Amino acid sequence: MNELGFIQQIMTLQDTNERAALATVIRTKGSTPRKVGAKMLIFRNGSISGTIGGGCGEGEVIEKGLEVIESGSPVRHKVDLTKGLFYEDGGICGGIQEIFIEAIGR
Repeated sequence: MNELGFIQQIMTLQDTNERAALATVIRTKGSTPRKVGAKMLIFRNGSISGTIGGGCGEGEVIEKGLEVIESGSPVRHKVDLTKGLFYEDGGICGGIQEIFIEAIGR
């Protein structure tokens, strides 16, 4: 999704008094599916708009995003794509992404 699309969705959240989380890739090391600046909106029902890379790593970020929506406290989350389930699940990028997740809306 382009920047304008994100801005429009965020404005809609403000207008409807809804809350969501915005996840942004802030650092990468090695091979990763998305690079610094990639964004994803996470809504209360678990749906998303945009992507930070897909797969198990994105699933982790969605879970963290739902926690951030409830708490209102931002977090930094590291997605390690170098081992374990990522290889078994086909996510073999082999890098690490650091994601900043913040609550937006009301």
